[in-house]
Order: sequence, then structure tokens, then C-alpha cells
Amino acid sequence: METNKDNKTIENIELVFLKPEDYQEIKEMMIETYSSMPDAYWKEHHIKTLTTIFHEGQVGIRVDNELAGCALSIIVDYEKVDSKHTYKAITGNYSFNTHTDKGDILYGIDVFIRPKFRGLRLGRRLYDYRKELCEKLNLKGIVFGGRIPNFHQYSHSMSPKEYIEKVRNKDIHDPVLNFQLSNDFHPARILQGYLEGDKDSNEYAVLLEWDNVYYEKISDQAAFKKSIIRLGLIQWQMRLYTDFDELMQQVEYFVDAVSGYRCDFALFPEFFNAPLMSDYNHLAEPDAIRKLAEFTEKIVTRFSELAISYNINIITGSMPEVVDNSLYNVGYLCKRDGGIERFEKLHVTPDEAKVWGMQGGNTLKTFNTDCGKIGILICYDVEFPELSRILADEGMNILFVPFLTDTQNGYSRVRNCAQARAIENECYVAIAGSVGNLPKVHNMDIQYAQSMVFTPCDFSFPTNGIKAEATPNTEMILIADVDIDMLRELNQFGSVRNLKDRRNDIYSITRNNRTQDN
Repeated sequence: METNKDNKTIENIELVFLKPEDYQEIKEMMIETYSSMPDAYWKEHHIKTLTTIFHEGQVGIRVDNELAGCALSIIVDYEKVDSKHTYKAITGNYSFNTHTDKGDILYGIDVFIRPKFRGLRLGRRLYDYRKELCEKLNLKGIVFGGRIPNFHQYSHSMSPKEYIEKVRNKDIHDPVLNFQLSNDFHPARILQGYLEGDKDSNEYAVLLEWDNVYYEKISDQAAFKKSIIRLGLIQWQMRLYTDFDELMQQVEYFVDAVSGYRCDFALFPEFFNAPLMSDYNHLAEPDAIRKLAEFTEKIVTRFSELAISYNINIITGSMPEVVDNSLYNVGYLCKRDGGIERFEKLHVTPDEAKVWGMQGGNTLKTFNTDCGKIGILICYDVEFPELSRILADEGMNILFVPFLTDTQNGYSRVRNCAQARAIENECYVAIAGSVGNLPKVHNMDIQYAQSMVFTPCDFSFPTNGIKAEATPNTEMILIADVDIDMLRELNQFGSVRNLKDRRNDIYSITRNNRTQDN
């Protein structure tokens, strides 16, 4: 049970839709609430109109069957709303003819709580309902003009902007603005002359906004954006193959397996095709890797065919590729709609440069897929946090990391850095590597891997930040589901907000123009 401010025991609190017959209670409540603004109450025809045109938007809270609070709202097409509008204009001169079922914003007309019921957090319940309604109706967010009733006490010494900043910094208490800020609303702009007769606010208001992180723009295409994405990671066994076709037969086996589990992505490791170098082991290492590069175009073509026929997006791991006589470590994203996109390893390891003469690439970008934006970094690149931060700023939800490590030391570097990237960028990170050995291929003797899927660390995610993990050093596939909506919620309401809380006023990360593939 709860008690009100008069210590009276409360038996029941109920959220209800308002009806025209509730008008007398609504009028009495508004007179009590807005005592400093005589006659500032809605007339009976106003309430009747609102409950008729938008029934779900008009709600009240009954405490032991007594109306204790109300929230009134309409839906508007926000692009047609003047950014410096007044209360009178947004309500259509109080006719509410601005309401449209085809609008994209829930506009708050009024929220008020009967004074004797204050302290029970009833206002929070009303705002929670509005947020749920906004999500249900797939609206962009909630907007309203918030009064600043204590501003008249400071208007002689500061501007509305300075007042708002001091309220945000807790230097000044404003009962309305403090409440809105604590409910995840953010100030967008100051509205002058917003509400006629609001002397306490000097007729100023703060346009407050709440963004619906679940909003999905309606598309004319016969498809929908997925929230739950299924990842298929291939922990590849290095073994000798008689020829190219036998290697690709093993590739198709794994694609078939993860596709059978209806995965949206298949991730192969870095240099998974290294066994094909066994025929060139008599050559010097730089020559052998360039012979391996001759297979790359044919492998990509086969991967693209598999992506289409098995209806799955495939990240091909990585392969050597020669461009203008320079050797690069590259991979391809083969989409199930037939699209093919290329990515490069930007930081080659000292061993890759020394033994093979490999060079770092210049292209860094995110990739648009039917499952949202993803990023791909090859092995060593994940140990450079600037790269993934740039990708996160561009909207990346999932970071894929194909890798190849010979020892547990090398694996630990990749693993620990990948997990850090998931936390600091509020994204999922999937890593896939190779296991086993290749005694007939120089510089590819042994491999160690444990493929994993990492998450941020917050209440909605695993406490250790590990969604799924493969058995170390064993050939297998790893299947994991990740929820993109959980990332959106984390970004807005997480215990910590690594992306939002960055001090861009004292540091920033920028890219050189040549790193973006246009």
C-alpha cells in the first residue's frame, strides 16, 4: 500500500481513459493545479473533442476512484509545425484541428496532478504511458512546450537560456523542468510568447523532446527491418585440401549448416584459404602468398553464389589480393541480394610486412545490410580503438572481426580488444578464427582460436559481456542471436552511456578523407 502526503492509506491506483462525463472532476482539478492562472481550465467541449478525435491520447489516474491526474495529447505532422510555434497555434486555436492520424509526433497538450496527490510520482506514470503509446503507434517521439514557472524570480538577472542551464546543473530548482529532465526529455529550443497569461514563466517555454528509439520509418518495400539478428560464426579447421574445389566444398558445407539455422550472417576467419598455399611451399614466402592471391577473385564469385542460393549474408574472412602490384589483405561482404562490397586490413602486422611484403589498405567504412549497419575489421585492426569508434559514429550495430592468431598471446590481444570495443561503442562484436595446423605451409604453422560474440555490459546483457563462445581450438560453428533494439535502449537509458558521454569539447576522433570509400 501507499500513502499520500496526508498519510492517508491508498488502496488502489488505476490508469483510465478519460470520458466526457469526467469533465467536472477535470475542471476542479485544473482550478486547483493552476491557481496562479485564473480561468486556465479546459471547457467541456474541449475535453469532448479530444476524447472523440484521439481517445487513446487522453488518460487519467484514479486514486481510490478519485481523479488525481490527467494527461492530454494529440498527434501532429511535425514537419508542418513552425519551430517557433505557440500553444495557441499548435492546438489550432484550441480547436485541436491540428491533430492528424497520419502525423509522426505525439504532442503533449497538458499534464496536471491534483495538489493533494503530489509526491506519489503519478506524473511519471502518465509519462510512461505516453512513451508506451508512442512506441505502440510507431511515432518518432514526444514533444511539448514545458513551462518554467520559477523563471520570473530570476528574469531580471539572466536570460531563459542561462536559467535552463542553471536548472540542468542543479543550481536552480524548477519543479516542471527538473521533472521533465529526470524523465529523459531534452531541451530543443526556447519558445517565446508560448502560453498567454503564464506570468510565472514570463510566457516563455522550453520545447522538450523525447525520442522513440524503436521508431521505424514506414517503407513501401515488401520487407521489414529485423530486430533479432542471428549470427553464424565458423571456427575453421586448417587442413590440407587436394584442390580449390575441395576447399570450397568445405566452405559450402559450413554455409549450408549456418543457413539451416536461419542465420542472417556467416563469418569466416582471416586467411581461411591458406591451405591452398601448400602447392607453392617450394617458393619463397612472398611469391607463395601472391600465388594464393590468384584464387581470390574465383573465391569471391563462389561466395556470392552461395550467399544468394542459401539466402545469407557472408563475410568471407580475408584473402591476399594484388592491386597495382601491391599486396593487400582484403575481404568481401557478399550479400544475399547479390551485392558485393570490399573491405581492407588497414594495419598489417610486423610479420605480414616482413615475411610477405604486405601493405595496409586505406578504406574504412560501414556497410548497409538488410539487418542494419555493420562494420568489419580484420584481426590486428580491432586493436586500434579509433577505427571502431568512427564506425560506431556512423551507426554500426555489429562489428565483425575475422582473425588468425598462432598463439594464445596473440589470441588474447584480439579477444580482449574486441570485448573492449563492444563496451565502449555500445555494439555487438563477433570474432571468428582458425584452429589446427598447416605443416606444409611456411609461416602458417599453428593456429589458436576461440570464436566469440561480445555484448555491452549492462542489465539487459550478460553480466560478463559474453553472449556466446565456442570451444577453444575445436572445429565448429557458433550460433548466437543479438537484439538491435537493446542497443538503442542502452544508448538512451543505459547505466553508463559511453557514446553520449564522450567529452567532445576536449577531444575528438576524425578521419582523413582518403579512408572513406565513396
